[in-house]
Amino acid sequence: MRPLAPTSTSHIILVVDDEEEVREILAEALEDFGYAVVTAASGEEALPMLGNGRDIEMVITDVRMPGMSGLQLAEEIRHRWPTVKVVLISGYFLPQAVQQRFLKKPFHMKELASIVRAELG
Repeated sequence: MRPLAPTSTSHIILVVDDEEEVREILAEALEDFGYAVVTAASGEEALPMLGNGRDIEMVITDVRMPGMSGLQLAEEIRHRWPTVKVVLISGYFLPQAVQQRFLKKPFHMKELASIVRAELG
């Protein structure tokens, strides 16, 4: 789990991915774009972070993870924290339609930044 780094921005993003390297790369890129970032290695680890009173505005989550999938996490977020935006990422094709924005791995960090800006304003 990556602790929240102090920043002047009001936007806090939670990155959830079971691959540590992916979490760190995404977190560093988002911090370079000016966002505060926390990370979690699983959906199970992410849920308490959302419920602890921290003002997380967006969750970027991998779809395929052991235990709770990114789709299950997104659904839980939609029910419990409907104002939190969710972006799904995956290197695998999603056969079903999803309500969240979706980025197929590999993607350019500019694509990620564009989606984050569009979702957070």
